[in-house]
Amino acid sequence: MRFPSIDLAKRVSGAGALALAAFATLPALAQEAAEGAADAAAAAAPVMDKGDVAWMMTASLLVLFMTMPGLALFYGGLVRAKNALSVLMQCTMIAAVVMVVWVLWGYSIAFGGGTSPFWGGFGKLFLSGVTPDSTAATFTDGVVIPEYVFIVFQMTFAVITPALIVGAFAERIKFSAVVLFTILWVTFVYFPIAHMVWDASGYLFNLGALDFAGGTVVHINAGIAALVGCILVGRRNGLGKELLAPHSMTLTMVGGSILWVGWFGFNAGSNLEATGGAALAMINTFTATAGAIIGWSVVEAFHRGKASMLGAVSGLVAGLVAVTPACGYIGPVGAIVLGFIASVICYFFVAVVKNRFGYDDTLDVFGIHGIGGIVGALGTAIFAAPWLGGIQGEDFSIASQLWIQFVAVAITIVWCGIVSAILYKLVDVIVGLRPTAEAETQGLDLASHGEAAYHYS
Repeated sequence: MRFPSIDLAKRVSGAGALALAAFATLPALAQEAAEGAADAAAAAAPVMDKGDVAWMMTASLLVLFMTMPGLALFYGGLVRAKNALSVLMQCTMIAAVVMVVWVLWGYSIAFGGGTSPFWGGFGKLFLSGVTPDSTAATFTDGVVIPEYVFIVFQMTFAVITPALIVGAFAERIKFSAVVLFTILWVTFVYFPIAHMVWDASGYLFNLGALDFAGGTVVHINAGIAALVGCILVGRRNGLGKELLAPHSMTLTMVGGSILWVGWFGFNAGSNLEATGGAALAMINTFTATAGAIIGWSVVEAFHRGKASMLGAVSGLVAGLVAVTPACGYIGPVGAIVLGFIASVICYFFVAVVKNRFGYDDTLDVFGIHGIGGIVGALGTAIFAAPWLGGIQGEDFSIASQLWIQFVAVAITIVWCGIVSAILYKLVDVIVGLRPTAEAETQGLDLASHGEAAYHYS
């Protein structure tokens, strides 16, 4: 005899009916539970978006573009013609050497996964354990990118930082000294500072220091090493007696423009995702630079009577440097003000302080990168406040953050200054820092590399 479910339900009363109904729904409940478990597992699994990956690969190329050829052309145009190729070669070799060092031991020291607040350990020497399937975290919980992409992105930062330094003693440094110093400096200065600032176990990271894209790690580091270097290497022969003007402002303008374009990878890429955070860093990289160009040109016009192309491109770089640590935390209007202020202060150090103290910072690495990085790092604590257009929370304290930023700046200056001085002295003992007077007179292009940038018939 057949009992349709509706008839069976009528024949069973009370608790029996409820039990039968519950039994009938078990398959549906089991299916819902399985689907819920699957959803929970999916939610817990790391998410990798192809758009984020594509953006970070592009950003990495943009940062490399800053060094090759951006910085090389920028510096190459600022020196005399007989030394132009030497600067281009230094930038080229630094890029190659640092890439190799980064893969062999640099990435491990900076981001090796160790628990030390001062270095990452040797856990990822030679990229041990890194595969195409391994991932690196972003700023959003559960969102990841391939670890190889993160390695390449951070590698381009490690490449440009020592390349910045050579501008301070351009036209009077041995090529072998540049190569040896670069290897030692990134190992004992750059990698530990990068770990302290950007690694989750880093001392300054856990202190709460804000450095979105490298104000301390890149610019203050490079600026302090540059100041120490230009003092220890000594002044250029003929300084104050001969014309040592840039040989091609055209190349410098082209190189500076490439730097600005590449800097979007530098700043917006440091968001590690193609999101609104990258968009904020991007617009700030526009506005801060614009404010800085205007600031430098205005103060130069008042001080010298004319606004120069060299001044405008110097202001361009000063604005980029200053907004680097702040770009992900401040608003576009605050970025304009920060760029303007930083540019004026950098101009003062380049045009007044350098002459007063007599150090020969050939291409103003300390005056622009060192000072601009310091102003930007401290300014981040001010302009990140929500009532000044920043994106920090309502409980944000300018005074508290300013102290943290000051500590981060001070640690970077002291560590970089002391260790850099030791490394310069060591390099001087091993290979010598400076070429002969005859080589400097002839020009480093021919003396060091046997070629010339220009041939005249």
